[in-house]
Amino acid sequence: MSTLPMPVLFLGHGSPMNAIDDNAWSRSWRELGQRLRRPRAILCISAHWETAGPKLTGNAKPDTIHDFYGFPQALFDVQYRAPGDHALAQRVVELLGDDAGARIDPQRGLDHGAWSVLLPMYPDADVPVVQLGIDTRRPGAWHYALAQRLAPLRDEGVLILASGDIVHNLRLFDYHATTAPEWAMRFRDTVNTHIREGRHAALADWPSLDDAALAIPTPEHYIPLLYALANGRNGDALEFFNDDVRSSLSMTSLLIGSP
Repeated sequence: MSTLPMPVLFLGHGSPMNAIDDNAWSRSWRELGQRLRRPRAILCISAHWETAGPKLTGNAKPDTIHDFYGFPQALFDVQYRAPGDHALAQRVVELLGDDAGARIDPQRGLDHGAWSVLLPMYPDADVPVVQLGIDTRRPGAWHYALAQRLAPLRDEGVLILASGDIVHNLRLFDYHATTAPEWAMRFRDTVNTHIREGRHAALADWPSLDDAALAIPTPEHYIPLLYALANGRNGDALEFFNDDVRSSLSMTSLLIGSP
């Protein structure tokens, strides 16, 4: 195994249809899976598992959760059969500490925030996956500090993959729109600037950011970004890709560290 720490990812996952559509976003995920060093396992922080306190999947064979409606049958037919990793789940509980109250859920499967990006990245589903649920009642600073406890995983061959969207307002989403509203572009640009300049405290205090009420009316898609940023290190390369905003949904993604 390489002595280099594993990189960290934040992926704007957008629609679950990206899992089976051939488009620029799904192709970028496929290329990413080919480009990255092969991880021993993946810890995924997805927008689609909101929990009361941190929870980890502990199932040896996690189910594929189809947590959506109104999509073609082909999407419901997807089964992503990646193995779980109970030892990794226990390791995360240990790293988070007794005060975090993290628990393992032996029944929980993988939601589309995880498998919709993993299917293009690792189509053979042969890399073990554990999900970490997020307590959206907690403030950003709490999540950022909790995420920092996961830092040793990068040296243990684990790919930390956070999946969400920096701009996510489905109520205002226009499927036919070819441009994005000004507030969505401004918020994307504000967040990108803070990321580039390392202003993580400002990003953790997202309610104070201009346009946040429209861009992230609920925080579950934004919080995973904090888990990715909290696991960056001094000297890590930072790469933006898929930096698109479609209507009120952004696909901006980050690669932190050496691939």
